[in-house]
Amino acid sequence: MDIFERIAAYRAESDSLSWSGTFKDYVELLAKDPSPAMTAHARVYEMIKSYGIEEDDGRKRYKFFEQEIFGLDRAIEKLVEEYFHSAARRLDVRKRILLLMGPVSGGKSTLVTLLKRGLEKFSRTDKGAVYAIAGCPMHEDPLHLVPHELRPDVEKTLGVRIEGNLCPVCQMRLKTEYGGDIENVKVERVLLSEDDRIGIGTFSPSDPKSQDIADLTGSIDFSTITEYGSESDPRAYRFDGELNKANRGLMEFQEMLKCDEKFLWNLLSLTQEGNFKAGRFALISADELIIAHTNEAEYKSFIANKKNEALQSRMIVMPIPYNLKVSQEEKIYAKLVGQSDMSHIHIAPHALRSAAIFSILTRLKETKKQGVDLVKKMRLYDGEEVEGYKDADLKELQNEYLEEGMSGVDPRYVINRISSALIKQDLHCMGALDILRAIKDGLDQHASITKEERERYLNFISIARKEYDELAKKEVQKAFVYSFEESARTLFDNYLDNIEAFCNWTKIRDPLTDEEMDPDERLMRSIEEQIGISENAKKAFREEILIRISAYSRKGRKFEYNHHDRLREAIEKKLFADLKDIVKITTSTKTPDENQLKRINEVSKRLIDEHGYCPVCANELLRYVGSLLNR
Repeated sequence: MDIFERIAAYRAESDSLSWSGTFKDYVELLAKDPSPAMTAHARVYEMIKSYGIEEDDGRKRYKFFEQEIFGLDRAIEKLVEEYFHSAARRLDVRKRILLLMGPVSGGKSTLVTLLKRGLEKFSRTDKGAVYAIAGCPMHEDPLHLVPHELRPDVEKTLGVRIEGNLCPVCQMRLKTEYGGDIENVKVERVLLSEDDRIGIGTFSPSDPKSQDIADLTGSIDFSTITEYGSESDPRAYRFDGELNKANRGLMEFQEMLKCDEKFLWNLLSLTQEGNFKAGRFALISADELIIAHTNEAEYKSFIANKKNEALQSRMIVMPIPYNLKVSQEEKIYAKLVGQSDMSHIHIAPHALRSAAIFSILTRLKETKKQGVDLVKKMRLYDGEEVEGYKDADLKELQNEYLEEGMSGVDPRYVINRISSALIKQDLHCMGALDILRAIKDGLDQHASITKEERERYLNFISIARKEYDELAKKEVQKAFVYSFEESARTLFDNYLDNIEAFCNWTKIRDPLTDEEMDPDERLMRSIEEQIGISENAKKAFREEILIRISAYSRKGRKFEYNHHDRLREAIEKKLFADLKDIVKITTSTKTPDENQLKRINEVSKRLIDEHGYCPVCANELLRYVGSLLNR
């Protein structure tokens, strides 16, 4: 019953949104709130804004895209600010086709689908309400009824801009039905809908030889031509092309550059002048955002043809590269797997991350910056702190190659391999090694990669495996410590007390006996040696830590062990070194004694309860780490 109650509530909400009145009523409505008179471009921008904007380090993040698009913050910021925002302010970019250009499976279609669904929802809100002349096949703006001579006064009075002319159907109806009486013309609220072909259209090219321009601009209605006697009579014409139906909203032009060039000429006038030619009528006004998408190869072929220069000048090309952040790539795979019927299969922690590491490495370009390899670059891009590198270094890397992210392995390939692994094996749980093995096996079937690329990709799989090995060892070693963070913090505090005494030439007071002691050199060196700090370099390292503590203190922040990459690494390695023998013996023994078995069960429980493992992958992890430590 709950389902039918929801359906009834939705229907009631739709009914409550309906509004009808005369043009006079509509003008009174605009006098209170002029937002319904906004352009299609402004409507899209306001819709995006309505979801919220966050600013972080001078960059804007638009929440509207966050649920479906991952890792494309920079591309989306450029898209929204340079196109949607500018077009919403009636700058000249609104007279351009927006062309999203990027590699396959990069999120272009998802982005357009999001905009279409967003517009549908936005038109159901007060801010996004759309009103149209009742019965108009193009759902056109009622303000088109205002004669050109009166428009300056009306614009000044209402605080709106009026652009465009009545369509042929409304011109005829104004004369025949209303006798030129503008104020009594019926106006209604419309809800944008792709399914109902109201304000949202989608055009997909077919064979250029058989593609009919009527798909875009409508066609003659031969069933009524004998009744009305003329092809120039609006009643004998179907205004049902995608350009007609997308008026007031958005038209998606799928794979636009696959169309014949002559077919695209119809867009020249629409983009620049806001009108297009259809049948034997005067130019028909249309207010719509045309958004197309294509891949890089087709775009290069398109711009190489001199015949396309006129259309090319009427385009704003927005590159949509692949995501370059491991954590965001992981979210893409999690989303795609979650949408399948295989969600009952548990995916072990770090499994999707391992696939993501492989994917990102294939997309990154080798930098000329000294000391930065692909793994360091990958970590910097993902927002990790890498010792010795700052935000300025990250920006320098990001600006080094403008085309970075336009090549590499696409998410579709990786998710295909993950799907293959899920289907082939009757798994209760899938781990990182299962996924990396599936990706490796798939390279032999990948026809589009060269022998050299295959070797590079195999190397990246090997790197991803090594990264996973380190994660696996840390996961198990942390699980062996009842409270790893607490132990690390205790060791860290102890180290800080000792280096402070060392640098200041003071003593340390024992908390139990209250006895004064010299700094514990053995403890300090046991930590520093973990990261290769030599005897000669120890003083400089300790002083650097004290300077860092002082800097944090001035800002009113507490210095933690994970605020310094090398010190964090040293603390962790020290803890792990102390544990290594216990972990190795416990995880690799084939016949554990009672105490070892008890510890294994405790660690497994901790992995399951605190780290997201299931009993299957927890046991596999322990066996795998045991074999790693015994190598």
